[in-house]
Amino acid sequence: MTPVPAARSTTGYWIGFAVVLGLLIVAPLVLPPFWQRFATEILIWGLLAMSSDILIGYTGMVSFGHSAFFGLGMYGAAAALLSVKPPSLWLATLYGLVGAGLVAVFVAYFATRLRDIYFAISTLVFSQIFYVILFTWTEVTGGENGLTFSQPALSLPGLASTRFTPITFHWFALAVVTLSYVMVRRITQSPFGMVLQSIRENEPRTRAIGYHVERYKMVAVMLSGLFAGLSGVLYALQNKFAAPDFVFFAVSGEVVIFNVMGGMGTLVGPFAGAAFFLLLREALSRYLTEYYLIPLGVIFVAMVIFVPQGLLGFLRRRLNQ
Repeated sequence: MTPVPAARSTTGYWIGFAVVLGLLIVAPLVLPPFWQRFATEILIWGLLAMSSDILIGYTGMVSFGHSAFFGLGMYGAAAALLSVKPPSLWLATLYGLVGAGLVAVFVAYFATRLRDIYFAISTLVFSQIFYVILFTWTEVTGGENGLTFSQPALSLPGLASTRFTPITFHWFALAVVTLSYVMVRRITQSPFGMVLQSIRENEPRTRAIGYHVERYKMVAVMLSGLFAGLSGVLYALQNKFAAPDFVFFAVSGEVVIFNVMGGMGTLVGPFAGAAFFLLLREALSRYLTEYYLIPLGVIFVAMVIFVPQGLLGFLRRRLNQ
């Protein structure tokens, strides 16, 4: 009799997933232009936060270096769009993933040899190294002015290509984010994902029963970096711009905030956290201008104290009561 509640829970989950997906599909058709773009940005930042959740929520490794993967994804896409004619959407995606993947391999090789706060500091240092390189290598990266490029057309094999509109780009980003979510969910529920959670709960015991912890950590960092790079590609395609500011460690700090606010170790929580933070920042900045960070910081501290499990965890607890 025990599988029945689990089956009901799974069915309810997928019903909720379908409802949210349907609302996101319809959203750009009813929202004004500004909020169409804002909804797309929430999806992209949510994907970046979800990639970070692979490390923070499932492996127990706090990373302050996700801005490097995000930024290299942007610059990889920019390199393809500026060097290859005609511009190719899929080549830009490939370049961005390769750029972020190479950086992830480099960071994973060195940073995973450290634990706890030392791992977090090492990822921050690596992100700052790449920031300085991108900021000073003006001939290639454009320096502080960044790189601008045209948006490629949406082309599918065997079908005619068409120019992106805000609505079609939202649907494209939604398709990419949805596929990424399903893939990451499958990974975290696989035996590999179970080992990552074992490392989070008790690393010495995981090592003692025979798992090569460092290899699992390296793969986790590389996977996380790839999905972060994919979010960078989407952001570059939407804004037709790449700049070193997106590699600065402040971006990584915001990603950690998204996870804390939404709920770590849930995959969905980072999306909720990104939406809540960005909407709150937008609302406060309209009325408080340069002082909006003060109430934003107070709200974040209050959530850490009173809702440490995040928005999703709080909602789950309320529903179970």
